[in-house]
Amino acid sequence: MLDTQTKRRIDDCRDILVGKLPDPKAQIEQITIGLIYKFMDDMDKEAVELGGQAKFFSDYKVPDPEFPNDRSKDKVIEFSKYAWDMLMHPKVTAAEMLTLYSEAIEGMEKNPNIPQLFRDIFNNAYLPYRDPETLKLFLKTIGEFEYTHSEKLGDAFEYLLSVMGSQGDAGQFRTPRHIIDFLVTIVDPDKTDTILDPACGTAGFLISAYKHILLKYSKDNKDGLNIYEYNKLEKKPFNNLGDKLTPDDRKKLIQNFVGYDISPDMVRLSLVNLYLHGFNTPNIHEYDTLSSEERWNENFDVVLANPPFMSPKGGIRPHKKFTIASNRSEVLFVDYIAEHLNTNGKAGIIVPEGIIFQSGIAYKDLRKMLIDNYLYAVVSLPSGVFNPYSGVKTSILLMDKTLSKKRDDVLFIKVENDGFSLGAQRYTIEGEQLSDIIQILSLYKNNENIESKFAISVSKEVILSEKECSLNIDNYLDGEVINSKYQLIDFEDSIEKVTYTNKVKSSQYKSDGLYPIIDQSESFIAGYWDNENDVFKISKPVTIFGDHTRCFKYVDFDFVLGADGVKILQPINDYHPKFYYYLVRSLNIKNLGYSRHYKELKNKRIPLPPMDDQIEILSKIENIENEIQQLKQNIDVKNNEIVNHIDSIWNE
Repeated sequence: MLDTQTKRRIDDCRDILVGKLPDPKAQIEQITIGLIYKFMDDMDKEAVELGGQAKFFSDYKVPDPEFPNDRSKDKVIEFSKYAWDMLMHPKVTAAEMLTLYSEAIEGMEKNPNIPQLFRDIFNNAYLPYRDPETLKLFLKTIGEFEYTHSEKLGDAFEYLLSVMGSQGDAGQFRTPRHIIDFLVTIVDPDKTDTILDPACGTAGFLISAYKHILLKYSKDNKDGLNIYEYNKLEKKPFNNLGDKLTPDDRKKLIQNFVGYDISPDMVRLSLVNLYLHGFNTPNIHEYDTLSSEERWNENFDVVLANPPFMSPKGGIRPHKKFTIASNRSEVLFVDYIAEHLNTNGKAGIIVPEGIIFQSGIAYKDLRKMLIDNYLYAVVSLPSGVFNPYSGVKTSILLMDKTLSKKRDDVLFIKVENDGFSLGAQRYTIEGEQLSDIIQILSLYKNNENIESKFAISVSKEVILSEKECSLNIDNYLDGEVINSKYQLIDFEDSIEKVTYTNKVKSSQYKSDGLYPIIDQSESFIAGYWDNENDVFKISKPVTIFGDHTRCFKYVDFDFVLGADGVKILQPINDYHPKFYYYLVRSLNIKNLGYSRHYKELKNKRIPLPPMDDQIEILSKIENIENEIQQLKQNIDVKNNEIVNHIDSIWNE
């Protein structure tokens, strides 16, 4: 468990560096290098105390360039001079300290005494600023860390990643922890699965999956907690995760995790993060997943990813092995993940909205491929999930090659509350839905009935019959899943049949006349007419629906029908006419462009409250509308006052 003192020290390190390194990512790298440097020295000290020798900061020999084959003439590289005590000796000036530290981190990868993992961590490491006093103050703070146990340093590093993840540009590699744990819990990897993250960043998905598996094999996990439930607990009920696993099981398990990332900085952070979570030799590779072919033949049982959303100007230049022809990174990543699943493989991927409904050929072809062979569920996330560094709207694609073949439908789920506010601060709120959604998906996978206001199953045939093969839940949900406490009736049972009078063409409208014309335009009264034979005489108020425009109007007087596309909705006596108007006006009717929309309306089901409830609700609505009108009048008055004040400047 991370202690308050360690948090303060990390915050101090950030405060020291921010003047020289305003970029959060650069701060992470330098604090990481400093912590690992000190950690290696701590391990050397511990080895000496136990009767051994220093390994990391020890001298080594290299061949003399003039006598490369004569080992007796080898040159000694004095690496021991970079040990922490030598670096921080009182007699060492700040300028000398800067030289020593800079030489040490740049030469670390060449020291054969250092394990390969640590040499990889220091690959291409350098000091990006040259201010001796800043470095001295920074190293003094780093020197306060005394961790000989990697798990303790792992807690510190995890905190460092979390605080950096909440700062601006660092969001490019930070997925919120609870979303990672949510996705991992749904995909549910096991100890024999091979697991890949093809854009691993800081290895958050891999570590969450690892802990999720350890939880499955923990003696004290009597309640069968998953990683989402476990990490939500402020006080952990047990810590000895994975104690049912044998040493051989753990060794095999760790070898099952693989990560790729195109950025050497991200690879370094992944290596550190995994090492500090028990991975002695992490399988993290600096690799361009979309443009390189060397690892194309490596398939996996599980893939977890939040790949980059943005494509560089001009797009990606991928190789020719992809099924979908595209230069968009989000398309290629999803294609890559689908194509690199084993026979019974499964995946969870966070994707931008373009993947869900973009109309381009590549996007449509990708969706068809997923629906046919891989996809079983789409989870729509709120647009504020990645705040404060991005308001981008995202969804989760869930794939399972075996389940997809068994099912002829796709489950759509809409998350409105992930347990945090959707503003910049993202504070905890009540009513999170992710726990329920985990249960819903479990029921779905077991072919059990689902009743939920935020989930709907749609046949693959219906999705594929759509022109764009959209995976947008709003195209299918559209109010069909209703959690009303009132009786539901079919829309067409809510209206009486009426006899339409003649409709007047818009070109014949008069600007003045005896009878108002009501049509489907936004204008409440579109014109006037004088022929009494064309008047529709009401027996009670009606609602007018614009078949093309989706416009609703409440009409409580006799009128003439204008032009085409006007539907008269005369409610049955069980509805109060004005309550009915507000009710149907609230329906979500999919926009079909300038097409007929009544076909959408007539397929709806709507609530039928008792008349007393209708009148009570209507009274509240009308009171609010009256308040709104009063506020509008007040605004007009205040606006006039502003104009008068401005006029007084120009006129006496």
